[in-house]
Amino acid sequence: MNASTLIATRETLRLCTAGSVDDGKSTFVGRLLHDTKSVLADQLASVEATSADRGFDGIDLSLLVDGLRAEREQGITIDVAYRYFATDQRTFILADTPGHVQYTRNTVTGMSTSQVVVLLVDARHGVVEQTVRHLTVAALLGVRTVILAVNKIDLVDYSESVFRDIEASFAAAADRLGVTDTHVVPISALRGDNVVDRSLAMPWYTGPTILSLLEEVEVTRGRAHDLDLRFPIQWVIREHATDYRGYAGRVEAGSVRVGSTVTLPYGRSTEIVGIDSTDGPVEEAVAGDSVTLLLADDVDLARGDLISGVQRPVEVRHFSATVVGLTEKALRAGAPVKVRYGTSLVRGRIASVDRLLDIDGLADVDHPEEFQLNDIAHISIDTAAELPIDGYAARGAVGSFLLIDPANGSTLAAGLVGTRLR
Repeated sequence: MNASTLIATRETLRLCTAGSVDDGKSTFVGRLLHDTKSVLADQLASVEATSADRGFDGIDLSLLVDGLRAEREQGITIDVAYRYFATDQRTFILADTPGHVQYTRNTVTGMSTSQVVVLLVDARHGVVEQTVRHLTVAALLGVRTVILAVNKIDLVDYSESVFRDIEASFAAAADRLGVTDTHVVPISALRGDNVVDRSLAMPWYTGPTILSLLEEVEVTRGRAHDLDLRFPIQWVIREHATDYRGYAGRVEAGSVRVGSTVTLPYGRSTEIVGIDSTDGPVEEAVAGDSVTLLLADDVDLARGDLISGVQRPVEVRHFSATVVGLTEKALRAGAPVKVRYGTSLVRGRIASVDRLLDIDGLADVDHPEEFQLNDIAHISIDTAAELPIDGYAARGAVGSFLLIDPANGSTLAAGLVGTRLR
């Protein structure tokens, strides 16, 4: 098997890094890239030269990633920086999110497509508010595996007692939020301890390195495939000369085959008589495929309508959800919004703001007056038209939505139907 074939057959794991400012995230990502030999020779030479110019003893690995982060701090809009690296076992796509509390919305973006989250904490400070905030987002988004990297362990003399205290604090937070697959690893990204290579400075730690965990964790595939068919129509394609009428979109969940019975709005059902793709007709389409469906019956469907399997969601005008504020504009009960669910866009309003999650874990705020940027809140929403709403599942394959400002079209919040913490 040649090298290109090997790369094509390796599994791909998507992961996200998160943490507070100055927890050493840049150095950690740089260490991963450097020690897996994922840095180009000219890039490494440039970093070595810059490190020497700055009087750094060795290589300042944070320079491998700090360019984009500096641009973010200057106001250039870069939501998430993506890095790519590989080992003999896997290829990895790493979403590197900013650490400032005001960028929690960016963390939501990075975690939304990740299967594993690596949270960094400074061993001198332990679990802080931002750690719990990021863990809360991971729990909301249904991330199954969270790795806590206790960084800068060398600055506390590789103390086992310090590590165990942090480990216990993190376990309590994860248990409260319902995150069950957790791992805690003592590391020094600067020195390379337990990131890629095992450390000799901590004989008391016998667990895996960060990279070993990333290579061994199960790649969660197929959860969207296991759901019932959800196919929101994006476009109706008509060719009057041939009587062709197809419904284009992407299979968001489940699968569909030629001959399958599907359900339509208003209690109707029909049969799939053809599936067209960019490569021509196919017999089956699965979650993630963009195709055009041909139906046996001549029905009046439009953009935003849902073609589903036999387990069709109930269409409602009122639902509850958890939302993350994405704008500085404060939102209160009664505020008009537009709800973007799938390919549907309908008028609505915030019926109530029921609870604001307190990230410190002290006490939530019941019935707050408002929520705003980076707040996580439980709310209820009324819509002017019925929507076929599913509970949030399979990392947003169904049950995720956006709240849009009807005045200017900006995004106000991202929501998860029926998801509720505490």
